[in-house]
Amino acid sequence: MRGVCGDFSTMPLKDLVVHLGNRRATGTLNVERGDVRKQLLLRDGHVITASSNQPREYFGQFLINQGHLTEDQLERAFATQAETHILLGKILIMTGTVSEATVRTVLSHKFREMLLDAFTWEEGGFDFRATDAAPELEGLDVSVDLLDVSREGEFRETAWQAIRAVFPSGRVRLEVDERKLTDRKAGSMDERIVQLAKEGLSIDGIALALHATDFFLYQRLYALYRQDALRVSDEAPLPAPEPGSHTVVVVEDDDEDDLSSGGVIGSESSSDEVLQAAQLFLDAGNLRDGEALVRRAHEIAPTEHTAKLLRDAEGRLLTELRKALMEPSRVPALMVTPAHLKTLPLTSPERYLLSRIDGRRDVAAIVHVSPLQELEALKFFQGFVDTGLVKLTPRPLS
Repeated sequence: MRGVCGDFSTMPLKDLVVHLGNRRATGTLNVERGDVRKQLLLRDGHVITASSNQPREYFGQFLINQGHLTEDQLERAFATQAETHILLGKILIMTGTVSEATVRTVLSHKFREMLLDAFTWEEGGFDFRATDAAPELEGLDVSVDLLDVSREGEFRETAWQAIRAVFPSGRVRLEVDERKLTDRKAGSMDERIVQLAKEGLSIDGIALALHATDFFLYQRLYALYRQDALRVSDEAPLPAPEPGSHTVVVVEDDDEDDLSSGGVIGSESSSDEVLQAAQLFLDAGNLRDGEALVRRAHEIAPTEHTAKLLRDAEGRLLTELRKALMEPSRVPALMVTPAHLKTLPLTSPERYLLSRIDGRRDVAAIVHVSPLQELEALKFFQGFVDTGLVKLTPRPLS
């Protein structure tokens, strides 16, 4: 077979996977929705490698979630990788941190989850380019049969219907009845979920804390619900953050009015008007507000032009924030007590990042191992600094 492309409104991904699996296709499959992009390399109807621009689908995140790796171990492995340019899995095997069998198993899980997550997409598109042979890959020989993924997808479609009937949103918080918990094991996934729920985290917050993909977490929540050990709290769900916006955390009085302080930018304007304002900010060197305005314009009326402008603005802002927050190494410190922190109206990503501040790790170490996009995480850190919630100090030279 040769290439095929289309969108998910006319051909759902689950149907495409069956099509490619039955034909034992070889080639490259690209899928995308909005700014989410995934690429899977196929050989004879099997996924042999897969990549995503979503941090929570990185290999290291799966290892942390399944308890094979700590955040500190992942950061040390990244440091070694930066020096040696060796694949992460090989580094972990060479250092004895993770066994080869575990690396194989988790890679297989990663390939499956990346594809199954996209099965739920109703919007977006795909592009498959067939080749006569798949290239030889460096690393372990791991493959996942597309038809096996398709069968798992059918099960999950039914499972998601039951799950969403109980947990309609990741913004809800949970209540635990510990009397109904059976066979509790210290350090187990269920025990970690229960402790995080008791701390008042939303489902989205628990997912970040555990570095978990959606289905992995929700199936455990549903199992606990079936035991009557967990239910949705009567508390109001956390507000849904607007795309590209960030919560305002006021620690000290500040009369300065800054577009990047929160709110929906350009909500009453046309795309052209917002783009004009964005260009003024960018030309003036105000990259934070300029990037936010370009993002808003792209949300109002997405085009190839606005997409390119957004990529350019993001790249410039990322460079600026790296210099401001990570070059040289900066160690963050909380300027409020943990008790006060719990009272603040924080989003789940903000609460996750703040929970990683320990006076030892620098901003780069926290950001690199987080399940968040680097730009998104650095925006949050800049917001923490601007509002006086966090103070950065240079790391002493060793």
